[in-house]
Amino acid sequence: MCEEIRQEANGNPMLIGVLTGLVVPQLPVTAHQIACFNRWTAGVGEFTENVKIIASDGSTTLCENKIKYELKRPEDILTNVHLFRNVEFKEPGCYQIEVNVDDVLKLRYPFPVNLVPQKKQDRKKPTEDGGH
Repeated sequence: MCEEIRQEANGNPMLIGVLTGLVVPQLPVTAHQIACFNRWTAGVGEFTENVKIIASDGSTTLCENKIKYELKRPEDILTNVHLFRNVEFKEPGCYQIEVNVDDVLKLRYPFPVNLVPQKKQDRKKPTEDGGH
């Protein structure tokens, strides 16, 4: 997962803002764009890749995206990029990213969403002499 993907002059992808989760000051929060970058090889045939972002309850699908692709030879390498726009995370917790190919789960990994820890205000009690 990352914030953006660009293509370098040599054709290689450049991942910007690689994400292992989100730490935010408040919830709900909307991620305006999240990209999922997957590479496939060592297969032959036509496939459908389906990537889902699963809510912290472990079952609710927040969003999903499907891409059909083909690998003609085992040595072929194919890159799929799924763009998710305006994804709302309503509560803290461990969300999941699911990658399925032809309805078979290939990968599921955690995507934690946490609140920034609040700093405790160090409040001193006023003394009777006004703090002197």
